[in-house]
Amino acid sequence: MPGRILIVDDDPLVPRTLRILLTRHGHEVRTAASVADGLKQLDAAPADVVVSDINMPGQDGFELLRAVKASWPATQVVLVTGYGTIESAVRGMRDGAFDYVTKPVLDEEMVLVVERALESSRLRTENAELKAALDRSKGGRKVVGSDPTLLKVFDTIQAVAPTRATVLITGESGTGKSMIARLIHEASPRRTGPFVEMNCGALPEGLLESELFGHTKGAFTGASGARPGRFLAADKGTLFLDEIGASTAALQLKLLRVLQERRFEPVGSEDSVEVDVRLLLATNEDLGKAVAEGRFRQDLYYRISVVPVHLPPLRERVGDVPLLARHFLKRFAEENGKPVADIDDSTMTILQAHGWPGNIRELENVIERGVILCRGDVLLPGDLPPDLTKSAPAPSGDRTLPLKRALEIPEREIIERTLRSHNWNRQRTAQALDINRTTLFNKMRKYGLLGRAGRTVPA
Repeated sequence: MPGRILIVDDDPLVPRTLRILLTRHGHEVRTAASVADGLKQLDAAPADVVVSDINMPGQDGFELLRAVKASWPATQVVLVTGYGTIESAVRGMRDGAFDYVTKPVLDEEMVLVVERALESSRLRTENAELKAALDRSKGGRKVVGSDPTLLKVFDTIQAVAPTRATVLITGESGTGKSMIARLIHEASPRRTGPFVEMNCGALPEGLLESELFGHTKGAFTGASGARPGRFLAADKGTLFLDEIGASTAALQLKLLRVLQERRFEPVGSEDSVEVDVRLLLATNEDLGKAVAEGRFRQDLYYRISVVPVHLPPLRERVGDVPLLARHFLKRFAEENGKPVADIDDSTMTILQAHGWPGNIRELENVIERGVILCRGDVLLPGDLPPDLTKSAPAPSGDRTLPLKRALEIPEREIIERTLRSHNWNRQRTAQALDINRTTLFNKMRKYGLLGRAGRTVPA
């Protein structure tokens, strides 16, 4: 996606070269020869990404970084450094820089870093309200991850949240469907209204209709009084129905009418009730297959799947496992008053090798258990459930795994070990591994290693 780039460097050759390179990729590029000139240009017209040299006469790149972070927090800063100042660049990342590249700058790496920075800047701007809304939601939990499939989910939410469109959220159990539904509500104009949640698979068939639409006194045996139901409780707000695939044919017909006419009759009543409810639905079932088998109404399926949102299973976003694991570690350490501050590399290898059939919910439970049992400040393999460590791939490779995943495990270990031995210098690591820097960069992103340098390399 095209973006607005500002290049700040006192060497006229560098901005000129980068301007040609990035303009060729569709970006709008401006240049500045000093920090003062760069800040003046940002005041006139903000940029999505600033690419700045560190060493410049007068004010340096660090001063520019601090000024940008203070005045334009959504703008990402990429630092350019020589070999002798890599530690300073890492310090810059700790101060808020998005990333750094080393001289001589490779065209492929610069384009990749800038495009990633643009994506981050765009998401930070577009989803600020969404993430703030989720922080206000139940439990203060957050959606964590940087996998491209998850970023697409945020794009869809950004588009659909302000509307009253019905949304169908699909995905395996434990992928966070309820959290996404609450996020849509909190980012919508209905945020001040009620958010009512109901699991259609948790109630007996005979009670579902009454629970949703309410009933009159004496409508059935045991109905000693009238009850309004979930639809009325969610009036002027959002109703989230999980496991919609478990609904009966009669209930599906009534849901279809509510979606079309915004009215229904409580059980035992002939009087229609009008309601203003935004409906969100979720399922871990293939509703298309259920339609083909005659278990789900085709007209209702088309009506509720106007805007589908699919959440990928955790096994398909392995690079997010370190982010999620550390997020849960921090949360549970604070909740339980434990000094656990990090996850051992061998522990992380086990976590990334696991298939996570229970998805994010399973990972959350594993980290909570580990924090509670941990006796030190680092989560070790012994703090994980026994079945998780037993199923971890043995060095001899005697555990059967899909070939692609089996090959990824030693590859990640080799790359991380080589990065450590070269103090996280990508140029020297790429040379040692006999690959180019672009390939190394992509593999670091795939295995969740891009965020490790700032924590590991001393400033």
